[in-house]
Formats: sequence, C-alpha cells, structure tokens
Amino acid sequence: MVRFLAVIVAVAALTGCQTETASTPTATVSTQNTNDTRIAKQLFGAARVASAQAPDAVGGYALGCQAGAVQLPETGPTWQAMRLSRNRNWAQPITVDYVQELSRFAATQPGWEGLYVGDMSQPRGGPMLTGHRSHQSGLDIDVWMLPPKRLNLTEAERESISSISMRRAAGAYTNSSWTPQHEAIMKAAASDPRVARIFVFPGAKVAMCNSATGDRSWLNKIRPWWGHHYHFHVRLKCPAGDRNCVDQAPPPPGDGCADAQTWVNNILNPPPPDPNATPAAPRREITMARLPAQCTTILNAN
Repeated sequence: MVRFLAVIVAVAALTGCQTETASTPTATVSTQNTNDTRIAKQLFGAARVASAQAPDAVGGYALGCQAGAVQLPETGPTWQAMRLSRNRNWAQPITVDYVQELSRFAATQPGWEGLYVGDMSQPRGGPMLTGHRSHQSGLDIDVWMLPPKRLNLTEAERESISSISMRRAAGAYTNSSWTPQHEAIMKAAASDPRVARIFVFPGAKVAMCNSATGDRSWLNKIRPWWGHHYHFHVRLKCPAGDRNCVDQAPPPPGDGCADAQTWVNNILNPPPPDPNATPAAPRREITMARLPAQCTTILNAN
C-alpha cells in the first residue's frame, strides 16, 4: 500500500484531475478496426452535437463513448452549467436527471441556491482534448464546491468565475471554507442508488468519517482521490439494461474510513521513495482502435 501511494502521489502531482480512471471493469466490449490509428480525442472533441440515436453509454468511463446524449440546460431553477465554451454539459438522460435532482436538494441548504455544475461529457462522449481521462460514457459529473449565491450568471461570468478549494495541508484536512452543507450535499449525492462512487480529496473523506452519525453506509461510495478539492466527482452506475456499458468494480466493503486515513497519514508523513519501484509506463494516446466497436458508428451517425 505504501509503495502504491508513493507512486500515486508522484503521478497525481503531474496529472491532477486526469487521474480519474476506472478500475477493473466487470465486463468487456469488443473493439473493431484494429488498424484505425486515428487519435480519438481529436475526433470526439470536434463533435458539436449528440448523435440522433437511442441513449447508450458505451464502454467504460475511461475507454468509451455515448449515443443519444442529452444536454443539461445551461440554466435551470436550481443549477447553472459552467464553462460553456467547453461544450461538456452533455450526458446520458439518467445523468441529467440525477444532476437536476441533486441540485434541488442543494437548494434546500442554507447559503446554497443550488449547484454550479462543471464538466460532464462531450456530445458523443469519448476522450477529451484536455483534462479528464474519464467522463467518456456520459455517466460522470463534476460538481463545484463553490456555493452558488445566484443562478443568473452570464456566459462571460461562467468562464471567469472559479470554484474554491476546500483543502488544507496538501489535502490532509479541510479548510475553513468546508461547511456542514458540503457534507450534507455529498451525503445526499452518495445515498442515491444510481451512484457508483464519488471522488473527493482525502481530508474531506476523513472529515466526513469523523462527523457522520447513524447510518454510515453512504460513506462507502465516497472515495479519496487526488486533485478533487475544487469539485467532487460523481460517477453513476451503468443504466439498467444497457448491455454496451461497462461498470466499474464496486468499492470494497465497509465505510472506507481506515483507507482514507492511510492516505492522509501518507500526505503528512510521506514514505521514502521505493528505489525498486517500476517506473510508470508512458501513457498511450487513445486511438479509435482501442475504443468499443460502437464508437465508430456513433461518431459517424447523424
């Protein structure tokens, strides 16, 4: 575990939010065009609208795409989509419904008018030109930590306003901006049965472990991960009946609090580098040949 954390710390320092990857999937999806060496992010990044197909989350969170996506409206009664220039407020219908429901709960919290919603997915999913390694199948959402005071931001304001960090001591602890409302919203987010897991910085997970009372089962879905201190990242399970979707392996049993504390301990007292550690392999570009077969069809659909 110590060796693993040492390697992760080094990688995370370089990649930040790009470390949002899926673990071993529970199924596989066949690929085609094994000689198709076109760079997938360039093709999917150029798609401006969704495909006119039935909704379908295809492949995994970090090797997939999506058909029949719907767009989260730029502004709603209890949310606003941020960074509109990225065109990443697209997702599967289940994801858009989830965001709207969570925003309605957030609006009941003191000081919160709803939610500022960050990146979801591109119109046809797939790898992005910049940023995330995941968010490819229309089932991932970044929710800003910044409590919305108003929901009439202009497009220009949505490009210039930034979220706020919740971390202290490199993520070992929360800072003074962390509130009971943040915890309540994350608890509601994790308690939804559609959720597979939620990523947040280690100190926030430990803070919630220390304050949670009563039923603690929701903590199982809150997973510590580097970089998630300006937002928390919600990942939904594959929609029921979606045979082309690849779920992530479920989290280990239990509330996960001891594991989160280990992350914090290693932030405060970093283990020495392992001289025998195998260097990480260079990250390969995702080509069309590596994506599920359906992604080529989705990319070419009207």
